[in-house]
Amino acid sequence: MFGIYLKRELSRRKKAALVIALGLALGIALVITVNSVSAGMQQAQDKVLKSLYGLGTDMTVTKARTAPTSGSSGRPKFDFDAKSDSSKTQSSDRVMTQGGQSLKSSLVTEVAAQKGVASAVGALSLNVTKVDGSFTQGKAKSTTSGSGQQGGPGGQGGGTGAPQVQGGGASFDVNSYSVAGVDVTHQDLGPLATSKITTGRTFTASQTSAKVAVLSKSYAKENKYKVGSTFKISGKKYEVIGIATPDSSESTTDVYLPLKQAQTLGDAKNKVTTIYVKATDSKQISTVKATIQKNISGTTVTTSADLADTVSGSLSTASNLATSVGKWLSVAVLIAAFLVAALLTSSAVSRRVREFGTLKALGWPSRKVTRQVVGESIVNGLLGGALGIALGLAAAYTVTAISPKLTAELGSTGGAGGPGGMGGPGGGPGGAASAAKNTVDIALTAPVSVTTIALAAGLAITGGLIAGAMGGWRASRMRPADALRSVS
Repeated sequence: MFGIYLKRELSRRKKAALVIALGLALGIALVITVNSVSAGMQQAQDKVLKSLYGLGTDMTVTKARTAPTSGSSGRPKFDFDAKSDSSKTQSSDRVMTQGGQSLKSSLVTEVAAQKGVASAVGALSLNVTKVDGSFTQGKAKSTTSGSGQQGGPGGQGGGTGAPQVQGGGASFDVNSYSVAGVDVTHQDLGPLATSKITTGRTFTASQTSAKVAVLSKSYAKENKYKVGSTFKISGKKYEVIGIATPDSSESTTDVYLPLKQAQTLGDAKNKVTTIYVKATDSKQISTVKATIQKNISGTTVTTSADLADTVSGSLSTASNLATSVGKWLSVAVLIAAFLVAALLTSSAVSRRVREFGTLKALGWPSRKVTRQVVGESIVNGLLGGALGIALGLAAAYTVTAISPKLTAELGSTGGAGGPGGMGGPGGGPGGAASAAKNTVDIALTAPVSVTTIALAAGLAITGGLIAGAMGGWRASRMRPADALRSVS
């Protein structure tokens, strides 16, 4: 009889322990999944910001927006001079600084001299609009008009009508791309710092005025350029010396040129559109920003935190969900798991009245009984923690294996004028181009850090302690007489 009771009791304990472990495992797995996905989204946002800023860039300085002049439509104007022989192919390039506003190159030195600034580098962002095509001449055609009918443009009434010109028109292809002027003596900071040279080589410090170029991988592939190829901008021929692959999935610049060459093309001698700044201490970025704005008038300083507010699309939506809904959901599930574990442990203790009452009758003090219950609960918690970590790692691995694509739309900030203000193609401060958005596709991953694993283990032990504390308190209140009553 006692053997049957013991067998049933052990089976009951195993079931209770399994339920407790599963409850804690689900809560811990959810915490790991949410934390890993949030970390992946943070990495994705960092990639988006780096694609605009440049490696190691803490902030950028651009010219402050100015109100458009009266009568200005804000739309770009393109003047095209047709050749005298309109049957031949026409070709023309229009080169403009992005946003139409720039800073003096001397401000780079002033910014670098500000307190808290480790280094500062200037860059010039250009938009090139290329028009290729030809006009088609109309062909003369003789028409005959009958009596009483209107003839061609040459006259009315009877006789032979005047020749008419038909089929005149034009066929042109318009292509636009972005160009960044790079300070070849400081390439570790600026627009090219976000890319790796995968074919060919980058600029050398002596090529400040050389007619050479580095192309983004996507632009080179689209136009079938390779290292050694040449292309023209406004009649000037440039040799491709390297192909750059961006760290993020999309490049915000198509062509990189030495800064002096870009200034010549854009008719912007001693001008830059963006100053890339690296602070001496990343924790003092806001202070450095305030210092630059105070000491250098007519500029707008934008930090990565400012730019992060302009990121929208599915990446921003998913990030907000993971940060708000996901974290609160994991907290709620954890609290529920802790409560369930505590209640089940307390219930299990109530069913062990005979055991604990007998132990007390044999001389066990209450603290020893409590220690017994807490120890069992911690074991259950560790079991649930191990299972939860396994489930969480499996979920994170699944997300990384699937790598769902998220879209980030990079809009304009209030003062920087959009991504173009940071060297991207979206347009610089002011102008219609500043309202444009650049779309970047990012593959989501779910990295699991050692800190997350340590957090999961801590939660497992905490859950075991909470459950053990409630069960131990219940066991400590039992008296030997309770065991005798349960026997009778």
